[in-house]
Amino acid sequence: MTNLARNLVDTADLHPDKPALILDDVHLDYRTVEEATRRMAGWLRAQGIEAGDRVALMLPNIPAFPVIYFGALRLGAVVVPMNPLFKSREVEYYLSDSGAKIIFAMPGEAAAGAAAAGARFVGIEGADAVALGGIIGEATPVDDVVDRADGDTAVILYTSGTTGRPKGAELTHHNLRSNAGTTLETLMPMGPGDVVMGCLPLFHVFGMTCGLNTAFSAGAALTLIPRFDPVKALDVIPRDKVTIFQGVPTMYGALLGQAAGREKDLETLRTCASGGASLPVELLRKFESTFGAAILEGYGLSETSPVASFNHPDAERKPGSIGFPIRGVEMAVVDDQGTEVANGEVGEIVIRGENIMKGYWNKPDATADAIRDGWFHSGDLAKRDEDGYYYIVDRIKDLIIRGGLNIYPREVEEVLYEHPSIVEAAVIGVPHEDLGEEVAAYIVVKPGETVDPAEVSQFVQDRLAAYKYPRHVNVIEALPKTATGKILKREIRQA
Repeated sequence: MTNLARNLVDTADLHPDKPALILDDVHLDYRTVEEATRRMAGWLRAQGIEAGDRVALMLPNIPAFPVIYFGALRLGAVVVPMNPLFKSREVEYYLSDSGAKIIFAMPGEAAAGAAAAGARFVGIEGADAVALGGIIGEATPVDDVVDRADGDTAVILYTSGTTGRPKGAELTHHNLRSNAGTTLETLMPMGPGDVVMGCLPLFHVFGMTCGLNTAFSAGAALTLIPRFDPVKALDVIPRDKVTIFQGVPTMYGALLGQAAGREKDLETLRTCASGGASLPVELLRKFESTFGAAILEGYGLSETSPVASFNHPDAERKPGSIGFPIRGVEMAVVDDQGTEVANGEVGEIVIRGENIMKGYWNKPDATADAIRDGWFHSGDLAKRDEDGYYYIVDRIKDLIIRGGLNIYPREVEEVLYEHPSIVEAAVIGVPHEDLGEEVAAYIVVKPGETVDPAEVSQFVQDRLAAYKYPRHVNVIEALPKTATGKILKREIRQA
C-alpha cells in the first residue's frame, strides 16, 4: 500500500526547514507546504471529497498547485490536471469526461465550463499559497495519509489529442512514485541543496514527475515561473542558483536567442534535461558551446509517466539519441506486425514496465489498441544502434510519403536548424495531385534577419536527397505551440 503524497510527507519529516517552493519573493519551506496540504485535505473532506473522487486542478505554476495536488492525493482522491489556458468548452469536456466534482482555477473561462459540467468551481487568485488562506485557513487538518494500492489511480492526465478528442491516461500511485524514484536515483540525482527550475507546466507530465514529484522526493527546492519566458528564466537561474534545468527543445532555443551578454548566467547549472520533443542536434551543440552546460536528452509520453529512456549521466552520451531504457522499463522497435526489427532499421517504439499507464479512463477499446500483449505502442518511429541507444525518427502520423518514398520530417528539420538565420522549423506534408504529398517547411528567422525561401530550399537540397528537400518554404513570425513549448503541427496543417 502506498500513496504518492508520501513523497512530500516523508521529506517534510526529514527536512522541515529546507526550502520547498520559491516564486520570486515567496519562499516556503517543507514544513509550511506539508501543513498546508493537511488543511487542504481537511477542507476537501469537509466538502464531501472521498478516496477515488476526481479533483480538477487548472492553475499555472504557483505554490497553490502543489498544495492542492498533494492535499487531494492525501485523501486518496484522483487529480485531473488541466491547462489554465483552456476555454470553457474544453473545461466542460475534461470535467464531464473525468466526472470531476470540483475544479480549482483562476476566475474566467473555467467557471463557465464548470457550470456547464455541473462541477463546483473554486476560484484561486494571487500567486502564493497564502491565496488559499480564505479556503483552508479554518479547515481541520487531516494528519493521516489514506492508503492506496499500487494500482490505484493517482492522476488522470489527458493526452494532447493529436487525433480525436483527448483521452485521459490513468497514472497510478506506483507509476508516478517509481518514475520519480528512478529519475532521482539514476538520471538526475539531487538533494536538499539543489534548486530545480520549475518552468515546465506542473499540469504536464514532464513538469509534474521530473520537476514536482522528483524535487519533493529529494528535498530539493522548486523555483517556479508561472509561464515560461526566456528573459525571466535567465534572471531566475543566477538569482536562485538553479542547479537543474528541465525543458523542451523550444525552451533551450529561446534561452539561446537571449544569450548575448548573458553567457555566464547559467554557470550554476549541473544538469540539463530535454524531453517532450526531439532535440535538434545543432541546437544542442549551439547551446552547449554558448553556455557550457551539457544537455541530456530523454524520451517519454503521458502514458509512460513519462520517462521511458534517457542518456544516463554515468554512461556514454550520444547527441541525437534518446538514450536507452531506464530502470524497470523495456523498449523495442517493431514492424507493422509487431515483430522486432534489426538494429538500424526503422520501426515503432513499444514500451513495457512499471511506468505504463493503467489505461485510458473509461475507454477500454482505446486502451486495448494502445496496450497489446503488455506492450504500449507509442506511435513514434525510431531505430536502435548496436549499443542499445534509441534514435527518434518521427511520429508515425507525421511521416510524409512523396511519390511512394518515405520522408521523415525530423531529418529535414535537422538540416534547417543548421541554417545560420533559422531559429525554429517545422516540416509537414501537404497534398499533391500527382505525388500524394509534397514537403513544406515553416520557419522562424532570427530577429532583424530575412531569408529568401528559394535559398532555404536550396540549402536543404544541397544536404539531402533530391526528393526530400522542401518545395514550399514559408517564413512566419511564430510557430504554434502547446503550453509546454511543443510545436503543434496539426495547427500548421489546419491553417
